[in-house]
Amino acid sequence: MPVDFENYQPSDLPGPNTNGRSILRFLAATPETGYRAGEIAEALDIPRGSVGTTLSRLHNQGFVRHKGEYWAINPDAYDAHTASLIGLAAVSEQFEGDYYDENPDWDANLPDLDEYEDADSGAE
Repeated sequence: MPVDFENYQPSDLPGPNTNGRSILRFLAATPETGYRAGEIAEALDIPRGSVGTTLSRLHNQGFVRHKGEYWAINPDAYDAHTASLIGLAAVSEQFEGDYYDENPDWDANLPDLDEYEDADSGAE
């Protein structure tokens, strides 16, 4: 999909439904714990080779830290903004396919609350 090149702001955060996002979510759940790549692969059912490559990329971007054979989330890079983005993505995934997702015009017939506020304040 083409983008407005001058205004495009790429995100370092891995996209939704990617191995990178899954790994960050997994590591963020226990930020004080380090895991071997094989443990991450097993827990997330991701091929071991993909986990290793993804961890290296996340390490280069500063999202994870590495000691010996153990990997953990980097709390300095994993700030509240990043946590919010991942949390919102998780909520979106959880409710994907529900009534509101499948009916984008669900709010078309809701009352305009500004009309009620204007009436209460005496404004016309």
